[in-house]
Amino acid sequence: MSRAKLARLDVTLPLLPLTTCGSFPKTAALMHARAAFARGELAAEELDDEARRATEYWIRVQERLGLDVLVDGEMYRGDMVTYFAEHLHGFAAGGLVRAYGNRYYRKPIIVDEVRWTAPITVAWWRFAQSLTKRPVKGMLTGPYTLMDWSFVEHYADRRDACLALAAEIRRELEALVEAGARIVQIDEPALSVRPEELPLATEALHVLTDGLPAYFVIHACYGAFETIYPGVLQLPADNLDLAISHSSLDLLEIFARDPFTKDMSVGVIDVHSHHTTLRSEIAARIRRAARLLAPELLWIGPDCGLKTRTLEEAEEKLAEMVAATHDVRRELAESRGNEAAR
Repeated sequence: MSRAKLARLDVTLPLLPLTTCGSFPKTAALMHARAAFARGELAAEELDDEARRATEYWIRVQERLGLDVLVDGEMYRGDMVTYFAEHLHGFAAGGLVRAYGNRYYRKPIIVDEVRWTAPITVAWWRFAQSLTKRPVKGMLTGPYTLMDWSFVEHYADRRDACLALAAEIRRELEALVEAGARIVQIDEPALSVRPEELPLATEALHVLTDGLPAYFVIHACYGAFETIYPGVLQLPADNLDLAISHSSLDLLEIFARDPFTKDMSVGVIDVHSHHTTLRSEIAARIRRAARLLAPELLWIGPDCGLKTRTLEEAEEKLAEMVAATHDVRRELAESRGNEAAR
C-alpha cells in the first residue's frame, strides 16, 4: 500500500482495507421518489431529501459492517455517464443504448464545447463525509469513458474530445480535493475496449490528476485486461481497482509474471448473482491474491454492480466479505508473529 502517501494525507488504514466500488441498490422509498419525479409529481428538493436519507442508510450499513473506506452509494444518480453529461455544458441527451444484460443508459451526444460550470458531486460527498469519521471516497466518471460512451459530434476526433473532458472534469476534482476528499475513485470501465487508445486514456488521466494532493483509485470493470497489461501500470493511479472475481482471479497470474507496482483493489465477490458467496470461498480468493502480491498492496472489495442486487442481498454479500477478510487478517498476523518468533 502507498502508506507514505496516505499518511501524508492523514489517512490510516489497516492491512487489507475493506471498501466497495461505489454504487449500492436504491431504497424502495428512493425508487418511488425517482419515479414520481419523472412523472412530474415530486419536486427536485423532495427527491434530494430522499436521496440524502438513502445515503445515510448506506453509510450506517457500511459502518456497522466494518468497512474502512466508505462510499456514498450514488443514491443521487442513475447512470454513471448520463449523470455527468447532464451536469456538463456541451452535451445533449441521446437515445437508449444497452450497456449490458437488460441495463440501458441514454447515450449522450457532445454537441458543443464541454465546460464545467458548477460542482457536480461535491455537496453529496460533503454530506456523506459529514455522517462518518471514516474516509469517504470521492467518485468521478473518467474522461476516456465519458468520451467513449458518448457520440462525439462537436470535436474533430476522439482525442480532442477526451482531453477537453479531462480538463473540465479536473475542475470537479479540484473542487472535491478542496472540499477535503483525500481518496478519489475515477471510474474508467472503457479502458480496455480499444487497447490501442490506452496512451490516450493515460494522457487524459494525467491531465485530470497531475499535481493534486489525493490518493487516486482507477476502477475498470469490463474487457480483457491482458490486452492492456502491463501498459496499464503507466496510469497515474495509486491503486487499480479491477473487477476480476468472475475470472477466479486468473489475471493475478499475469501480474505475477509482470510485477504489479501499484496498490490493487481486488474484487473478491461476483455481484451478478443472487447467491451469497461463501465466506470460505472469499477467504480463499484473498489468500490467493496475497500469495501473488504483497498483502500490503491489497485492498478488498466486491466487483462492481451491487446496485443490481436487493438491499438484503448486497448487505449479506458485504457481511461475508468482511468476515472473510478478518479471517485472513488474523492468519497473516499469526504467520508473521510466528516468523518473528523464530
